[in-house]
Amino acid sequence: MTAHATPLSDDTADPSATHAHGSFFGRRKGHKLRPHHADLIAHLLPRLALDIGQPAPDDLTALFDSSLDNVRLEIGFGGGEHLIAEALAFPQTGFIGCEPYVNGMAKILAQIEAHNITNIRLFAGDAAELVAWAPASSLARIDLIHPDPWPKRRHWKRRFVQDATVGAMARILKNGGEFRFVSDIDSYCAWTLAHLMRATDFRWTAERADDWRQPWPGYTMTRYGTKAAREGRKAAYLIFRRGKRSG
Repeated sequence: MTAHATPLSDDTADPSATHAHGSFFGRRKGHKLRPHHADLIAHLLPRLALDIGQPAPDDLTALFDSSLDNVRLEIGFGGGEHLIAEALAFPQTGFIGCEPYVNGMAKILAQIEAHNITNIRLFAGDAAELVAWAPASSLARIDLIHPDPWPKRRHWKRRFVQDATVGAMARILKNGGEFRFVSDIDSYCAWTLAHLMRATDFRWTAERADDWRQPWPGYTMTRYGTKAAREGRKAAYLIFRRGKRSG
C-alpha cells in the first residue's frame, strides 16, 4: 500500500516546526521551485508520501507496491544523491527518505521520475516523529549522512543524535541492523561516538582506523561530501550494529 499526505508547497514551509526536544531540522523553504518541480510536489509526492497520522503497517514492506526483502531509512537526504544510488543498486530493498527541505524533496522527485524508481517512499517532516511511528524491528538500516551539526552549544539539543533518538533507533532496527553516520565535523563525530558507545544496544564495528576514515564499499559521495573534501575537511564514516554488547 502507499500512504498519502498533504503535499508540500514552497509557500507553506514552517521554519518553526519543532519536536518535543527541539527541531531536528532547519529551514524548510528555499528558492522558488521551477514549474516542473512544483508539479512533482503537487502530483508525484502525494503518491509516495507517508502519512504518519495513520497506524504503521506491521511490516513496512507493505508500503511498497512490489514484494521487497527489507526496508531502510535515510534521514535528511539533501539532494538525494546517496538515496537514489542506493535505491537503484538494491531494487529488492525498500527505502524511506526523510527530508523537510522542500527543494531537496523536489530534486529527489525529479530523479525518481527520471529513473522510474518504485522502491522509494518519502516523508517531509521531523525524522524523530517518523522513527516513533515505525514499528519495532522494522528496519534493516538507518543512514544519517552529513547532518546539520548545530555547532553552537545552545543548539546541541537540535542534533538528531540524542540518547532518546538512539534508543528509538534501537527499537526499530532489526537485530543485526545498522545505523550509519557520516560527518566532516569532528565535534559531531565525537558526540555521536559518545552517545552510541554508551548505548548497550549498539556496537561500533570499526576494527582499524581505515574502517572509519574511508567510506564503506559502494558509498555514493554526496555533493556536500565532495565539497567538504575539496575544501580539505575529512569525513568520518561510522557504522554501529544493533545487538547487545558482550562483556
